[in-house]
Amino acid sequence: MSRPPVNPADPAPEPDPGQDGYPAGAGADKSAPKPSGERPRGIVVIAMIVAAEATALLMAAAWYGYELLTGAPVLSLGGAIFTLGLLLAFSAWLYAVALFLFRGRRWTRAAALVAQLFVLTIAFPTLTGGVVTAGLAMLVPAVTALVLLFDKRVISYASRTSDLPPAL
Repeated sequence: MSRPPVNPADPAPEPDPGQDGYPAGAGADKSAPKPSGERPRGIVVIAMIVAAEATALLMAAAWYGYELLTGAPVLSLGGAIFTLGLLLAFSAWLYAVALFLFRGRRWTRAAALVAQLFVLTIAFPTLTGGVVTAGLAMLVPAVTALVLLFDKRVISYASRTSDLPPAL
């Protein structure tokens, strides 16, 4: 028989006689965010970075779609439409990651990490290829998000279990 999931962000009460059976302040860890509310700044910053990346992808998709509609030459129309679909889908995915990271869902840290690694794989060649401004515009936010993803307050806040009932 398995135990129900335990939220690592919840303070663990220590049984000891006192008010309501627990001493005042039992399990109150000042470094961990309160489960009911306070988001660490790192979560807000990462969510904003991921949302900005999603917006950049959406803008790239809009530009790509405009170019397709105005008759820009393409080798394969099917491939071009597929690429447009991928840009739109990845943009929607990043918006979802930003939203649910802001809400503190545990699965979003891995998704945000992978997205930042993808950004780094584009930022380094851009930077070394001579387009320094665009390379830095991708590199600095991605590195910032990567560092913040491993902050203990971010890990604690984004390791909360869902308050929804289990699916099965």
